[in-house]
Amino acid sequence: MATNIGMMDPAYFVGRSEILAWINSSLHLNLSKVEEACSGAVHCQLMDVVHTGMVPMHKVNFDARNEYEMIQNYKVLQDVFNKLKITKHIEVSKLVKGRPLDNLEFMQWMKRYCDSVNGGGLHNYNASERREASKGGKDLSKKSAPSQPSTKSSAAAPKTQTSHNSRRNDIRITNQSVKAPSRPSSSGGSAYDEQITELKLSVDSLEKERDFYFMKLRDIEILCQCPQIENLPVVDAIKKILYATDDSAFVVAEAQAMISQSQREVELLSPIPEVPEEGQVKSDKKKRKHIVNFDVDAAASSTLSSRQRISDSSDVHCGGSPLLTY
Repeated sequence: MATNIGMMDPAYFVGRSEILAWINSSLHLNLSKVEEACSGAVHCQLMDVVHTGMVPMHKVNFDARNEYEMIQNYKVLQDVFNKLKITKHIEVSKLVKGRPLDNLEFMQWMKRYCDSVNGGGLHNYNASERREASKGGKDLSKKSAPSQPSTKSSAAAPKTQTSHNSRRNDIRITNQSVKAPSRPSSSGGSAYDEQITELKLSVDSLEKERDFYFMKLRDIEILCQCPQIENLPVVDAIKKILYATDDSAFVVAEAQAMISQSQREVELLSPIPEVPEEGQVKSDKKKRKHIVNFDVDAAASSTLSSRQRISDSSDVHCGGSPLLTY
């Protein structure tokens, strides 16, 4: 079963029109947008389609308008997931806000799961009857009933034809004159249908591509919000490009300027190593030699005996040194 599917799974490339057609045909509804199912009641009944009797439909509220009412529906759905040991995480905080992309992604997963359980078959499931036990289910069935093809109208059609045969015979000539100009449009109807089909396919493919790249940008945004890197200059430059409201090329230039400026600041704050000049090196060496010689002489004088010191002093006296007096 498709309890955990990746973002690159074909299930996440199903278009909105196909999802809406699947919901409306499975539950006999008339939804025009995927985000209209954000209350969670539709998800509960879709699980009831594949696991009939597993969902307590009397706890489902199809008339939920506030977030706290929607959360109750998602609690029912979570209980069903727990019973069936489904590990899919439900992001309730995003779904109840009616965000189109979040609701589309979750509904794509629902379709993938339902198809994996029953192969897409309904097994004689009566959606309207099962929905009557829920709050607001009857009213929803009444609202969606006119959109479905009615069998009563098709059964009453032969009666009206037999009762008005004489009247139709009288206006047959006028009907023929009205139908005559419509023949060229009927001949080109197949070409128009093909064009409409091609346009629908192109729109679906563009929606898939748009949703795919939007999710990539969303992943980058979440990564930039990590506390470890959110204050880096590179991350600030990326956010500037992500949150830009226009397509101007100056945005990229400003982001590059931010990175180069941060590099300059780092270079200015870094310590500059001092390189000694050649003359200074030589003088330092001379000083070191002088200090070493002085220390050696002092050590030698301390180790001389008293007799050697007297001889040294006599040598100084004979040399005429003014430092010694007698």
